[in-house]
Amino acid sequence: MKDPNEYNVRAVERALQIMGCFDDEHPERGISEIAQAVGLHKATAYRIVTTLVNYGYMELVADIQKYRLGLELTNLGFQVIRRMDLRREALPYMKELVQEWDETCDLSIYDQGKIFYIEVLRGNHALTISAAVGQRLPAHSTASGKLFLAYLLPEELDTILNQPMDAYTDNTITSPDELRKQLIKIRNQGYSVDYEEYEVGVCAIAAPIFNRRGNVIATIGGPSPISRMTPERINQLAKAFKDSADAISRRIGYSQ
Repeated sequence: MKDPNEYNVRAVERALQIMGCFDDEHPERGISEIAQAVGLHKATAYRIVTTLVNYGYMELVADIQKYRLGLELTNLGFQVIRRMDLRREALPYMKELVQEWDETCDLSIYDQGKIFYIEVLRGNHALTISAAVGQRLPAHSTASGKLFLAYLLPEELDTILNQPMDAYTDNTITSPDELRKQLIKIRNQGYSVDYEEYEVGVCAIAAPIFNRRGNVIATIGGPSPISRMTPERINQLAKAFKDSADAISRRIGYSQ
């Protein structure tokens, strides 16, 4: 059987590599930076980038003569999100949670070592905290992220923990040994809490959603200001998120 990579079209591959070189740390790049990042000559990079700009997949920031990803990618991304069965099954439960607790509720998946938000419903409090659909956050310092880490295969977790972990607040866990201990606790209790580990003044809770094979494919949860997150409310919200996550898991075929 042939290696699927043998069917790659080189020009398409290069275009995908160029779009893939943009991230949170490098939202904008000049042609020289792009060429260096993907290993192309400047002239080749320029031709491909120009084509992507013409089709809306990239755009030129004129005042600084740098390029960034274009809005057409957002349109494609939302088409993928809208057709996800998981999102469709989760939305009714998310709406119930927001209605009952008046707190933000989000749905996220694990992608390339980070959390990717595919749905966010905001509460009605005057002080409301929420991520944005399409936003990516680090795994080791977020409630949803730690849940995914808790259920990774040992070799996958080792790969993550062997990399440097940035400290975002004084509460961020950057020690692999300490994080391993917390991940065991998270798996045992069935939910995760981030208490000012990613952002000062914010506490987040998340519970896992399992597919029919018993793999964690998403999390449901939400952040709140710590002023509202008493120990009693944390326990109440943890149970509510866990009950909803279990219900969604059953809807998509999971059975314990």
